[in-house]
Amino acid sequence: MRNGLLRFGFFLLLASLLLPSTVLGQGMGGRGGQRQAVQTIERDWYTLPSYRHGVNNFLKVQHPGVEYEAGPTLTFDRYHTAKVMYEWLYRWEEQYPNLVNVWEVDRSLEGRPILMASITNEETGPATDKAAAYFEGGRHSGEVTGSESVLWLMQHILDNYGTDPEITRLVDTRAIYFRPQNNPDGGGMYLHTAQSNRSTNRPYDNDGDGLLDEDPPEDLNEDGIILQVRYRPRPGTDDRATMVPDEKDPTGRIMRRAAAGEEAVWVVTSEGIDNDGDGRVNEDGIGGLDLHRNYAENWRPMPGREETGRGYTQGGAGEFPLSEIETRSVVVWLLENPNVSIANSMDTRVPMHLRAPSTSPGPERMFPEDLAFYEYFDSLGLSITDYGRAGDVFHDYGARNSDDPMAGRPLFGHGPDWGYWYYGSIWYGDELWGGVSWGDLNEDGEVTQHDALIWDDQENQGRAFTEWTSFHHPVYGEAESGGFHPKFYSQNPPIAALEEWITKEALFNLAMAKHLPVLEMEGVEVRKGEVSGDETTYEVEVTWKNTGGLPTALHQARLVKIVREDRAVLEFGGPQAGGGDPAARVNGQISVDSGWTEAGEANSATFEVIVSGSNPVEGTVRILSTRGGVLTHQFTIGG
Repeated sequence: MRNGLLRFGFFLLLASLLLPSTVLGQGMGGRGGQRQAVQTIERDWYTLPSYRHGVNNFLKVQHPGVEYEAGPTLTFDRYHTAKVMYEWLYRWEEQYPNLVNVWEVDRSLEGRPILMASITNEETGPATDKAAAYFEGGRHSGEVTGSESVLWLMQHILDNYGTDPEITRLVDTRAIYFRPQNNPDGGGMYLHTAQSNRSTNRPYDNDGDGLLDEDPPEDLNEDGIILQVRYRPRPGTDDRATMVPDEKDPTGRIMRRAAAGEEAVWVVTSEGIDNDGDGRVNEDGIGGLDLHRNYAENWRPMPGREETGRGYTQGGAGEFPLSEIETRSVVVWLLENPNVSIANSMDTRVPMHLRAPSTSPGPERMFPEDLAFYEYFDSLGLSITDYGRAGDVFHDYGARNSDDPMAGRPLFGHGPDWGYWYYGSIWYGDELWGGVSWGDLNEDGEVTQHDALIWDDQENQGRAFTEWTSFHHPVYGEAESGGFHPKFYSQNPPIAALEEWITKEALFNLAMAKHLPVLEMEGVEVRKGEVSGDETTYEVEVTWKNTGGLPTALHQARLVKIVREDRAVLEFGGPQAGGGDPAARVNGQISVDSGWTEAGEANSATFEVIVSGSNPVEGTVRILSTRGGVLTHQFTIGG
């Protein structure tokens, strides 16, 4: 049976190759059973380079609401491919040479560039000399909303620099790093084909049959998307219907699961065929690893790899921690740039401000002082985004319906956990979109897909729901395809709602960045001491203050030594003009560790300096803080 179906899949692909040289894709549906055309394009193929047991070539499509070539202006009434996003990074670098720096941080599994950018005023110092934040999108290939939020924030900062006092001060005193597309392989396939996945395109055995990616969905009607398929049970088969029309929807578009004793009408599946003959459809599509389960903190092996059969496992974890270049490049770059205090790597599908811990309750493992900062940012986020939920992965997400504050569900290898326990930063993994997010529009006391349908009809011209349309399925015979758009409703906002969602998330990230530490020099006090012959001893006290909203190190960062103590370094010029010994020397260490500087508090270091002669001497003091940045101050001693 398996071989027969594999041959069937091959002939289906062969038949598609022999079709005419143009294809009319169909996109988001509308009321009245009409389907919105994607675009008539020359038949072309999107090819995946890796070996897999299934197909590597998928028909290219151009989805409505996606920009494939950069235009003269950047607007957010559409999504943007990595090519377009990268074009805008380079345009901004050319337009704002003193503010924007763009570089390639690594290459993806399939060899595509992964670009990063920084925004800071280079005239006040390089990004590496300042406290910094890091914002990332596109880790999960189909959750492209996060990438748009990163791009929106970049444009917002650049547009308002020089006119908005807070943004201007942020850019002058601190740095923000951006990685809009961390997974260009998966994101590219998502926006250029009907296929979807969560991960990179690395072949993976999702169903445990020893085959890699052998059962991806088929876009049978070539409308550019993989929809739901429903059909009536066929006589003489083991088809089992489970769904009936939902009486709450008089239009007949919404279904519900049949109640006990109720006769079901529809068998519902996903568009495609059973390529490997295991009785399931589309269960082993392209890829399957999860970049957000591949971090080194609390990593666990994938199911089937834990030898005792009694330990925890984690689906999608990868062969080993940081096995995937897309995750590894984030970790290595951050370790090479330890000045980052705040990070957010964004996904979709809740929505929620989501953070560590992922394997235990927060009060059980986190320093109380650090947890207080997280809880503050939780509240700040909700005041900006109105998501309705914020908190940790283990309890607030994993046991959100439990009244037990210690209850939860563990999730392993998660980015926010690495970001806090290993890297010692404030790290969120926010979820930007939840599908049904417009409230109880039909006033039945519940927020369901019925409310989503009302919003779609009234505010979105019916573009999020594709009408059920009859077609001939190669296996099931007469069937219907339709349902909510899997890409631009179920997984990401419709374009009509896109800017609203990416804006409020970006403004939360901007608000967090404004809390980064900022060190300012309070002064250098020189006190004259003993005079012995030609030498005079002075006491030099250097004072600085952190005017930002975060300390220069969380307690966790101090524990794991990811940051050094703030320190003052005192330096003087070379020998006197006539030669001989230096005019001034520090009696003791020229570098003094001073612990870490709390938000709103001052810090200081004291030196003993011996000056020879009666002429004044120029000195330089530098404050070096891993996450507070660098301060330099000139002063005069003696004379």
